[in-house]
Amino acid sequence: MKQICSSPNGRTETTLKTRLVRFVLVCAVAVDYYVYGQTSPAITEDDIRAHIQYLASDELEGRASGSPGNRKAAEYIADHFERYGLSPAGDNGSYFQHFEFVSSLRPGQANNVVIANGSDEMTLKLSEDFLPLGFSSDGAIKASACFVGYGITAADQKYDDYAGIDVTGKIVLMLRYSPDGNNPHGGFEQFASLRQKARIAREKGAVGMILVTGPSDLEDDRLVDLVHDQAFGSSGIPGISMKREFCDKLLLKSHGTTIRILQDSINANKQPASRDLPGCTIQIQTQVVRIKEATANILGMLKASTPKSDEIVVIGAHMDHLGYGGQGSGALDPDVKGIHNGADDNASGTAALMEIAEQLSKSRESLQRSVLFIAFSGEELGTLGSGHYVNTPFVPLSKTIAMLNMDMVGRMTNRTLTVHGMGTSPQWESLVRAQNAGLARDSFDLKFVQDGFGPSDHAQFYGKDVPVLFFFTGVHSDYHKVTDDVEFINYKGEKEIAQFVSNILSGVANADPRPQFTKAGSTPSMGDRRGFNVTLGIVPDYGDTGTGLKVGSVRADGPAEKAGVKAGDVIVELAGKSVLNIYDYMGILGELKAGQEVGVKVQRSGSVLDLKALLTKR
Repeated sequence: MKQICSSPNGRTETTLKTRLVRFVLVCAVAVDYYVYGQTSPAITEDDIRAHIQYLASDELEGRASGSPGNRKAAEYIADHFERYGLSPAGDNGSYFQHFEFVSSLRPGQANNVVIANGSDEMTLKLSEDFLPLGFSSDGAIKASACFVGYGITAADQKYDDYAGIDVTGKIVLMLRYSPDGNNPHGGFEQFASLRQKARIAREKGAVGMILVTGPSDLEDDRLVDLVHDQAFGSSGIPGISMKREFCDKLLLKSHGTTIRILQDSINANKQPASRDLPGCTIQIQTQVVRIKEATANILGMLKASTPKSDEIVVIGAHMDHLGYGGQGSGALDPDVKGIHNGADDNASGTAALMEIAEQLSKSRESLQRSVLFIAFSGEELGTLGSGHYVNTPFVPLSKTIAMLNMDMVGRMTNRTLTVHGMGTSPQWESLVRAQNAGLARDSFDLKFVQDGFGPSDHAQFYGKDVPVLFFFTGVHSDYHKVTDDVEFINYKGEKEIAQFVSNILSGVANADPRPQFTKAGSTPSMGDRRGFNVTLGIVPDYGDTGTGLKVGSVRADGPAEKAGVKAGDVIVELAGKSVLNIYDYMGILGELKAGQEVGVKVQRSGSVLDLKALLTKR
């Protein structure tokens, strides 16, 4: 609800117009209420607690990009930016910089499946008997069929469902998961993803794929949910999920067996049971409609009044999270549906951003350069918000001297604070160490990471040759789970981190000369859970919607840079295998070894270039 907010002296506050501000009810674990006029110009635990307890409240329903809760959070942040005296730096004189993203999928009208099994014909019902897969290509096919077990080729495991069977020009029926079941720690884990299975089927010559859920995994004959997996490229072949009762009818007629019998045999013996389905012809037509929604970054400028005011320092934190979780959300407990409040990720960073904005707004006359505060949306979707900003900046990136980022700064233990990006400017180490030394007995146990890349918004700026610093207190057991909630926040520690970052920000804004940019050495990404053995040394452009893998940035001295790959190139082939999307790229990379020289085919400015890269160990 909204009401006019009175100032402490009882008079109604106004800016250029009478302001309506929000009186926010906070959940039971919070203070009873929070009124805008009660904030302190200093960075305080109480203000941080109030911000987090609102942003991470059930009222905001997890702040998923495009959701009502996300919009409430955006309005809350913009209202505070206005109150602090920050100038709007978004679209059309507002605080909001809007952009669109694919939020969900739905089946189109052109979805049909007809199975001809000898003289029998079965017409399947959409949503009841089958669903298109989220990464299915749109189109229609008619072909003979074969059963290929789990659809896995795993040389190291000496297992290949495609051994001894030719699937060229056929539709392949396969089981979900692997011979180890739905086990993320099993030996088949890297081969069990649906995207990986689709790529292998396409490479083997199949023209379509059908997934069924085996009874050993779920007694319920369940279809695969139609969800968007944050990659825009299709698999290159039509694909559906189908009830196993129809597969059983095909197997019984042609081989006198069932899915249960074949799955139990494969699981017990770790031996394939693939076979043709003679006399079976399947017609598949698929259409997947991508639903787009709008979300927005929130931008507020603290303008300096000096000759250097045209140069800016960007400080940011993402304000979005995972909503209700579920499949395709990025949640680490995808089967648990519930509000993912994201208190640490990243209500903590957003609260720190707001507190720093309020503090510096009271001493703007001390700043030599302007400061742009950005609360990013779309970070959980692949840093879409920061990617949109760097491609449409409010101030040219040539005038952006540095970017500071805070993501998950609310769970400090043992005074340990990790600072990424230390190798992106030679000025960083002396500046950060000096600020820490000034804290005396309250100094942090600093852990430095040189790399400017990483799974948060600073990476987009580093990819544009902007020096970056990223402050982070570490991953914990509640990361991307419903349990990331307000009671676990270390408010005292976050207050100290926010003040530390504010001091560093002031030092950067007043530095003479501006920080020099350098390319930093590479380190493994903390967000990479696949455990690749090799690296090509590129960072994908997650916002690209075309076919292939667009290169967002190239790591210094990595295999890609040495091979001549450039930012903006589109990788269409790796090691002789076609790359239609990021999942193709990751799947192929997982099959390669350090020391291999592989071909990398890229599209650049209308031309196709054949390059050679020597892969290195990750």
